[in-house]
Amino acid sequence: MPTITSIGIAKEVESPENPGGLEKCVAMIPEDVKMVVEAGIKVSVEAGAGEGVGFSDSDYKQAGAEIVSHAALYKARDMVIKLKGPALADVKAMDRGTILFCMAHFHSFPDRAKLLEECGINVIAMEEILESPKRQSAAEILGRLGMAEALAPAVSVGLASELDVRVIGWSDELNYALRRAGNRDPASLKLLPLDLKMSDCDAMGDKALYIYDSREFKDEKAVLRSLADKNTNLYDIGNFIDSEGAEAITDYREDHEPFEFGMRRIQCLHETGMAGARFGMEMLKRNKPESAPASIKAVVLGYGNVGRGAIHELHQQGVRDINILGRTHTVADAIVPFLEGADIIINGADQPIELRGKNFLITNDHVKDVIPKGSVVIDLVGGSKTNRSPVEPVLECTFLMDPDFERDGITISAVRGWPMLGMMRESNLKYSSQIKDILIGPENLITGIEALTNGVERALVCGPHA
Repeated sequence: MPTITSIGIAKEVESPENPGGLEKCVAMIPEDVKMVVEAGIKVSVEAGAGEGVGFSDSDYKQAGAEIVSHAALYKARDMVIKLKGPALADVKAMDRGTILFCMAHFHSFPDRAKLLEECGINVIAMEEILESPKRQSAAEILGRLGMAEALAPAVSVGLASELDVRVIGWSDELNYALRRAGNRDPASLKLLPLDLKMSDCDAMGDKALYIYDSREFKDEKAVLRSLADKNTNLYDIGNFIDSEGAEAITDYREDHEPFEFGMRRIQCLHETGMAGARFGMEMLKRNKPESAPASIKAVVLGYGNVGRGAIHELHQQGVRDINILGRTHTVADAIVPFLEGADIIINGADQPIELRGKNFLITNDHVKDVIPKGSVVIDLVGGSKTNRSPVEPVLECTFLMDPDFERDGITISAVRGWPMLGMMRESNLKYSSQIKDILIGPENLITGIEALTNGVERALVCGPHA
């Protein structure tokens, strides 16, 4: 297919992953549409597409787009863009060879995937596009290097797996430091509050490590002094950043060639975690109105981008006991002590496709016999009957029209499209900016599918079809 000259922005309507059509986001906002139009692309927007997030048809006209009907949107376009996958009827309305740019989720909706193939639609799955090469921010580099230095003494003698790691407070650098710590598979990993008290410190001695940022953590209660008196390992990442940060970033970038692929280019992963944790806390307040955040035990499975979003939200809400689980903590019976007494459990741990439906991290037995009644389980990974979640009671995602269900006295939720729950407009702005960048930024998708960059080529899940 030659260079793309016409794009249609579809309205989000009822579809397999959006029953009731309650998600009102739009793939591109007027500001970003204007930039695409200025790049020489004819943009058509379905009537009413932006109304759910506060953008009128007039806003799109002022941006240089034309407004068309639903029936006209899918015909005679080089590319159709929408966030959610299309309704089956709309697949049949597209011309053969059209590029559909959306969150495709082929494994979760095999019937639609088959139809798209039969109709000859070229599908670029937004969720599959990766950075290429990987882009690492200064905060990510400093967080990784700081935690690596903090862990070095234990790693050098093979004792990292016996270490209880505690991260005090939250910052951009500590966010990435936390992930680095998880990758070293410590005995336990927790995020602690900035107003730290000695009663929050459940680990001390030579097999405990507390990492903090002195630029933020003032230790007004002299907790660190008490921990030091007990021979506890302490590390100030703030001092590392101030004294060695600039040189460390330069050296790292000189010594490390970037990986071919990085993280997802079109994503609200952190927002997904935050939205899920926020909803979970609301459900917990409903179930256990007497539970104040300071007394809640929280468990988060996984410390990737989604998991850390949940950790961040729990921290902001004042939860003082946040347990973060990695691979060794979630196998077989190892997870049971963490689930016992837990008020809110959030799964941010994904699994390879070959393990889905075979290996469950939170099982039906855990829900029935281990997790306390009235507690909340939030699944941020989700899935479907053909692509099961790591949370066994979740047979398929829940939706905004009915976001949670009860099993054995436990409230469980696995919403498809978490960012749309309470963070719809904020997430929409981010998605739109990312889509615009894919079209006319580094990936320059408007050049067509014959010239895809590495990060986009892997996302061509159906096609190429002429």
